[in-house]
Amino acid sequence: MRVVFWGVRGSLPMPLSPAQVRSKIAAVVERLRPADLEDALSRERFLAGLPQSIFGTIGGNTPCVEIRTDDDRLIILDGGTGLRDLGLALEKRRDPTTEFPIFFSHFHWDHVQGIPFFGPAWVKGNRVIFASPFPSTEKAIREQMRPPYFPVGMEAMPAELRFVFLEGQSAHVGGAEIRWKRMNHPGGSFAYRITENGKSVVYATDSEVTDGEFRQREENRAFFEAADLLILDSQYTLEESFTKFDFGHTSYTMAVNLAVEWKVRRLVLFHHEPRYDDRKIHRIERSARWHKAQLGGPELDITVAQEGMELGV
Repeated sequence: MRVVFWGVRGSLPMPLSPAQVRSKIAAVVERLRPADLEDALSRERFLAGLPQSIFGTIGGNTPCVEIRTDDDRLIILDGGTGLRDLGLALEKRRDPTTEFPIFFSHFHWDHVQGIPFFGPAWVKGNRVIFASPFPSTEKAIREQMRPPYFPVGMEAMPAELRFVFLEGQSAHVGGAEIRWKRMNHPGGSFAYRITENGKSVVYATDSEVTDGEFRQREENRAFFEAADLLILDSQYTLEESFTKFDFGHTSYTMAVNLAVEWKVRRLVLFHHEPRYDDRKIHRIERSARWHKAQLGGPELDITVAQEGMELGV
């Protein structure tokens, strides 16, 4: 499987401000030496050596993750503002895909804001599938595209629209099995585990990890254990999480603890706090790695989600 991140912020979109752009430019200029400008190679070497927090950005779009299965089937997780960029990328590369299944964790604004701007939904002959374990799936999605929230209703979309209430325990897209688990979040939220050819990706955004997820129950074991990739809500620092109990989000510390407990191979910190700038998020990444080192245990790769990041599983 191939995983691409199109939106990684939580709560609301967070574009770079003019002040943040100026700060990045100033930080680059401060590091420049005459030797860095001698030729094209020295300039490229200089840029490659800059910290990620300066030369690049985490991104400002809200949650949307693309999964490509081994048989090139598309699975989309959540429809935040990153969904628009996914649609634009598919159009740009003339992707032949005509079926677009979107699995929603829940329907808070930051997870549905991209739906009206998803290009494939405006192409006749395409099929867009909106799926979730909530019985209110169709109602929730249709109502966010009605006045006064949006001037054009979904009935204007030329693509075939299907609304699927996920019942039972699993569904399939091609050769990939998709299972879901209810998580702790106001109003409810669902995590998904996608498994194909012995490899698994767990997507658990908008989840306040509690002691319940650490208990050695078969439900937890079947869902989290030995996942090759865990994409987990880690919106807060540990200190901030103490003041935001029951907000429905997790600290990076608890995210690492959960990954270690269930012997996950790779952890991606996700659903970044909109008040945190690039520098702070990369500090969180370093702190998460330090925390893992103190815990010991099996090897765990930790990284922060960034727009455009692509991972193979």
